[in-house]
Amino acid sequence: MAKVRFSDQGMEAEVPVGTSLLEAAQGIHAPEGHACGGVCACSTCHVYIEGGRELLSEAEEDEEDILDKAFDVRENSRLGCQARILRDGVVTLRISRESLDAYYNEHPDVPRPE
Repeated sequence: MAKVRFSDQGMEAEVPVGTSLLEAAQGIHAPEGHACGGVCACSTCHVYIEGGRELLSEAEEDEEDILDKAFDVRENSRLGCQARILRDGVVTLRISRESLDAYYNEHPDVPRPE
């Protein structure tokens, strides 16, 4: 099993190898957006990998094309729907402002932290 830590939320998911970062977030109700349903058609699941990058699948051209349209893209940016865990270990990430905004827009019943 692998662990995915959401640093700003203080949340952690334990997931099997092969799980995407978005699936890990959904499993513990972490506030990661997913307007397109996780099919690499938007950038609302944009995250920043802070640790464990070597445990993840490589970004493919489709993901890089979508990230070109995202806000505040950094060297450690990934789309949560496309980044899959390839082996056991700990992945630490920070959810982008874009993704947080999308999540709370998609879930108006969930109170947004101050």
